Amino acid sequence: MTIMFIPPLSRAWERMKQALFKPFDLHRWLVFGFSAFLAGLMEFPRGSGGSRVHRETTFREFVDFPQESWTWLMDHPGWAIAALIAAVVLIVVLIALTWVSSRGVFMFIDNVVTGKAEVARPWRDYNREGDSLFIWRLAYGFIVLLVFGSLAVYFFTRAATLYDRGLSGHVPISFILGTGLLALILAVLMAYIGLFLQSFVAPFMYKNRISAVQAWKMFLGLFGQYPFHFLGYGLIVLLLVVAYGGLVFLAGVFTCCIGWILLVIPYVGTVITLPFWYTLRAYSLEFLAQFGPEHDLFPPKDGGTAEASPGQAPATAGTAP
Repeated sequence: MTIMFIPPLSRAWERMKQALFKPFDLHRWLVFGFSAFLAGLMEFPRGSGGSRVHRETTFREFVDFPQESWTWLMDHPGWAIAALIAAVVLIVVLIALTWVSSRGVFMFIDNVVTGKAEVARPWRDYNREGDSLFIWRLAYGFIVLLVFGSLAVYFFTRAATLYDRGLSGHVPISFILGTGLLALILAVLMAYIGLFLQSFVAPFMYKNRISAVQAWKMFLGLFGQYPFHFLGYGLIVLLLVVAYGGLVFLAGVFTCCIGWILLVIPYVGTVITLPFWYTLRAYSLEFLAQFGPEHDLFPPKDGGTAEASPGQAPATAGTAP
């Protein structure tokens, strides 16, 4: 079995052109864009830029910041209650977005597989798989929060201990580098887990109508046979995302920031950049199809078209075409 990286990307690109430009249909763009928007609600989050630490702030002041913040909140109960309410609201919103996004993942997969711009049917047909994905993502998100929260607690408590032992004002470079390297390794590992979930585990769930746990077992069995191919897939996706980011940057520069303003508007930005997201979604499915017909989600081609005739799509049957 020969596993390649570029040919599946070329086929995904052709599927995107077939679905979005041959012919161009605004209604299809809006529906596909809506599915992609829902699917990507919890993917590639845009973090807000934090304020820079003043150049005269010492590392010790940075280490003491959590404790000082906690003390300040305890001295100002009104702000503490407001912060608690804001945290609860944020958690509820994130949980709701995760649930909607989990449904959207299967909507977008179905749109790409069948070539049909539908919302209601895949939302309804894949409610069980969407709920299973939602529970898995919720549990995984809690684990990620716990891991990085524990690392942050270790970092600040250990740094404070070093200063208490007479480190004075010197910055513990080796400690910072060691903790940073550990955080980087964990971040890469968790990024791969998220990528594999989106790219392969969800398609396994879609095709076989199984739970997230069962789909992970299927994927890990395949990953055990071809680990470097899947790791290489992650690097290709990283390059594609970097190239996409470069194009977005240039678009904003050449349009005097108007392009950036449009791209940050929810849903509108997804519709504008739909060719990229459609190609990325199709690429994962084309890449997966190389591992055998049992992993091919696309219906048999008829005359070289990517569209599925009614009844051919695996969405309601739940079996391989």
